[in-house]
Amino acid sequence: MFKVNDVVVYGAQGVCKILDVEEKEFMGEKREYFVLRPVDNQKSTYFVPMNNENLLSKKRELLSKEEIDELIDSMPNQNANWITNDSERKEKYKCIISDGNRVELIKIIKAIYFEKKRREENKKRLTSSDERFLNDAEHVLHGEFQYVLGLDEAQLMEYISERIEKRGA
Repeated sequence: MFKVNDVVVYGAQGVCKILDVEEKEFMGEKREYFVLRPVDNQKSTYFVPMNNENLLSKKRELLSKEEIDELIDSMPNQNANWITNDSERKEKYKCIISDGNRVELIKIIKAIYFEKKRREENKKRLTSSDERFLNDAEHVLHGEFQYVLGLDEAQLMEYISERIEKRGA
């Protein structure tokens, strides 16, 4: 069970610190809430009801450095299938980002990245929703990697590239 001062990944919000557990009254009913604050946005605060299993299931422990390295090593082997149906793609991506499955986030990033390259070759741009999904997936995945590894975005991208190159050599 999570406790105050733990750092967790919370759905699409990314890496958050549990600041407190508070009792609040909402619509005449008292409930206990986890109070979460994103580590990269000190202005936001999320109140997660402790009795809402759906919302609590979006809270996950941070990966270890070893687990991150395993995920990075698996990146070249992840299939990145583009979903051509816009509404189907939007629904699937929304669920994956909300659930935060790291392997599925990698697949989203790869699929959108390859589609973006394909469109650029044809002098076209990604749709705004695909750009947003790419940004959201990178925010969650890269944010966790950066926090655990103690790297900024540029350092993280270099770390990932070097690790993949070594594995391919």
